[in-house]
Amino acid sequence: MNAFRNFRVNRAALAYAMTTLGASMINNVFGFYYVKLFLNKYQISEGAFHQSQVVYMVWNAFNDPLFGYLQDNSKMPCCSQRRLSILYGAPFYSLAFLIAWFPWRTYTPGDWMSGLHLMVALCAFDGMLTFVLLAQCALFTEISSNHNNRLRLIKYSQVASLIGSSSVLFCGVLSNNMEDFASFQAFAVLIAVLSCVCMLYTGFHSDSRYDNRGSDSVSGCDHTSHQSVLSISMLRTLIWQILTNRDFQLFVLMNFFHVFMLSFFNNFMMIFVEHLIPPDVLPSLAKSIMYGAGHICPQLLVLSCRRLLQGVGYYKIILCSFYVEAGMAAAMLMLGRQHYYIVAFFLTINLVLRQASCSLFGLPLADIIDKDMQQYKRSAPLSSMVFGTNALFTKPAHSLAPMLVLSIVNQFGYEKLKDLGQEANSSDLESLHNVMFYLVCVAPICVAAAQVLAWKPFSIRQSHSVETKCIDG
Repeated sequence: MNAFRNFRVNRAALAYAMTTLGASMINNVFGFYYVKLFLNKYQISEGAFHQSQVVYMVWNAFNDPLFGYLQDNSKMPCCSQRRLSILYGAPFYSLAFLIAWFPWRTYTPGDWMSGLHLMVALCAFDGMLTFVLLAQCALFTEISSNHNNRLRLIKYSQVASLIGSSSVLFCGVLSNNMEDFASFQAFAVLIAVLSCVCMLYTGFHSDSRYDNRGSDSVSGCDHTSHQSVLSISMLRTLIWQILTNRDFQLFVLMNFFHVFMLSFFNNFMMIFVEHLIPPDVLPSLAKSIMYGAGHICPQLLVLSCRRLLQGVGYYKIILCSFYVEAGMAAAMLMLGRQHYYIVAFFLTINLVLRQASCSLFGLPLADIIDKDMQQYKRSAPLSSMVFGTNALFTKPAHSLAPMLVLSIVNQFGYEKLKDLGQEANSSDLESLHNVMFYLVCVAPICVAAAQVLAWKPFSIRQSHSVETKCIDG
C-alpha cells in the first residue's frame, strides 16, 4: 500500500502538464513539417518565404511582450487568470494549427497566394501559442516557489511531452512522411481536437497562487493607485527593470542561440536526411522512427536526469550539454558524410540534446522571476512579462534560422535540384550535399561556443540546494 501511495497523482502537476501534452502534439508537427510543406508541396518562392518570415518576426516582437503585459496587469479575468487564458485560448490555438495544412487553392510554383498563406499560418499559430503558453509558463512559476515542487512540474510535463511528441512518429508512419497528404491532413485534424481537449482540462482544473491578485503586482515601480493599469509609462518601466537584470540578459543571449539551432534542426532535418542519407540506406519507415525518436527521447533523457538536477542543478547540466554538442559536431566533421548511419545518429542525438536542455529553461527563468519579485518587493511576480520579454528577443531566431539556411542551400541549387532527385547533375548534387553536411557540423560548433560564453557568467546556480526560497501561499 505504501508503494501505491508514493505514486499518487499530484492534481496541480497533472493539470499543468495537460497543456504540455496538448501543445506538444501540435507544436512538434507544425515545426517539423511546415517548411518542407511550403517549399516542396506548395512550392513557395524564396522571396515570398523570406517576406513571410520577416512579417512573422515583426509579429513576434509585438505579441509576446504585449500578451505578457496584459496577462500580468489586465483586470479582465480572461487575461489576468492563467487558467482562463488557457481555457479561452485553447480552441483558437488548435484551429490556428490547422491553417497551414489546407491549401487555399491549387498553387502553382511561386504563387503569391502561398506566400500569404504562410504569413497568415505563422502569425495566427504563433499568436495563439504565445497567449496560451505564456499563461502556462506563468503557472510554472506561480504554482510553487519550492525547487522540488518545480522539478515535479517538470517531471509531469516531460511525461506529457513524451506522449505528445509521439505525434511526429505517428504522423510520419501514417502519412509516409507526408507523401500521403490526405492522411496527413486527417491526422492533423485529429491531433488538433485532442490537443484542444487536453488544454481545456488545464483551463478547468489548474490554479495559480496569484489568481486573485490585483494590479498591485507592479508595486515595485509605481504606487499611484489612480494611474491607468495599461499605461505606456508603466509598461516601459517594467520592461526596463526586467532588461537591466544581468542574469536575464545572459539567459536571453544563450536562449537566442538555442532557439536558432533548435529551429535549424527542426525545420530542415527531413530535408537534410533526404539529401545526406540515400533511400536504400534508410527506408521511409526507418526515417519515420528516427524523426519520432528525435522528439520522444528528449523527454526520456530529462526524466532520467531528475536526481542529477536535484544534485548538481540545471546550471551545470545545461553548460555540459553545450560542450557535448560541440564535441559531437567536431567528431562528425572529422569523420565525413560517407558514414551514413553515424550521420543519422548524429542528427537525431543533436535534436534530442537541444530539445532536452530546452526543457530545463523554465527553471532559470523561474529563478529570475523570483529574484525580480524580491528585488522590487512586488506583491505578485511578473511571470508572463518575463517570459514574454524573453520571447521578444528569442522568437526572431525561429524566422532567422530557416531564412539563413534556405538562402545558403539555394546558392548551391537546392531550389532547382529538390524535384530532380537522382536525375540531377551529380556534381551539382555533390556540391549541395557537401554544403548541407558542413552546415549540420559547423553551425553547432559555433553556436555551442557562443552559448558557453553567454551562460558561464550566469549567477543563479544554487537554487537546487535551497529547500524553499519563500513561503508558498
